[in-house]
Amino acid sequence: MFGMRRRDFVTLLGSVAAAWPRAARAQQGTMPVIGFLHSASPDGNADRVRTFRQGLKETGFVEGENVAIEYRWADSQVERLPALATELVRRGVAVIVVFGPVVAFAAKAATTTIPIVFVVPEDPVRLGLVTNLARPGGNLTGINFFPAAVTGKRLELLRELVPALVRIAVLVEPTNPTSTESTLRDVEGASRAMGLQMQVFKVSTSREIDAVFEGFVRERPDALLAPISAFLMDRRVQLALQAAICRVPATYALREFVEAGGLMSYGASLRDAYRQVGTYAGRILKGAKPADLPVVQATKFELVINAQTAHFGDCERRFHAMVSAHFI
Repeated sequence: MFGMRRRDFVTLLGSVAAAWPRAARAQQGTMPVIGFLHSASPDGNADRVRTFRQGLKETGFVEGENVAIEYRWADSQVERLPALATELVRRGVAVIVVFGPVVAFAAKAATTTIPIVFVVPEDPVRLGLVTNLARPGGNLTGINFFPAAVTGKRLELLRELVPALVRIAVLVEPTNPTSTESTLRDVEGASRAMGLQMQVFKVSTSREIDAVFEGFVRERPDALLAPISAFLMDRRVQLALQAAICRVPATYALREFVEAGGLMSYGASLRDAYRQVGTYAGRILKGAKPADLPVVQATKFELVINAQTAHFGDCERRFHAMVSAHFI
């Protein structure tokens, strides 16, 4: 009798143990899933992903505990974005978070029902992502963190460091036509108002970046402006190093470029924008409708200067003057 009971107990115990993984999988399957779609690569974006998770946590969601995240990275191959967006839609995610106009349009084309939260560096109404900032309507809302007026301010600050500024080189990414068009429009307007000559250089590979700077050695521009771009962000160390080697003062849109060794940046905090995206994604998971969530516009901007990089040529003296004017 005891032997029979023992065998029954062992059989029962085995059945329960086998059921544990199924129960765990079932519990994980009930978690809401967020689709994370980005045009760049995970390399160099860990800090921004971390702040995105921080925003989620502020609304009560922790990855792996009560929410799952499906990551899709295009590795700067924008032609992959439509397929990656479709993957997330087929996966049945509860919300898709996207970063940059080209990514937002890929997600928008993939679904009209799944909520989409975007981060874009330009007016989303002008882009056609939403119809109204206060009440976006449809299934999209998000963060606009870099209004066009900031471009003029970036050039003004650059002129404080380089008073003889006349010729400015501008890098653009031809594989991202939406952002390229917006960048050229904003820079052309600001350059014209300041009497600057602008020369545009298209770059879509690391080799093309090197080739542009090789040209600077022969005919050096007075300064360089690099726009917001996932491709350029992935190559910020290369840009900062080449600018230092060629001794070309450069201004960037994001502080991450300065932290990598670039000279100066002026703009909104991209890290904070990622945190706000996480917050919006969390609110949507709790039942908020993207049509009712106003597009958040950046109101605080930061000027960041790399003191070590500024210590060459006339920039060192001008750097100290800027510190006195803007930070004291």
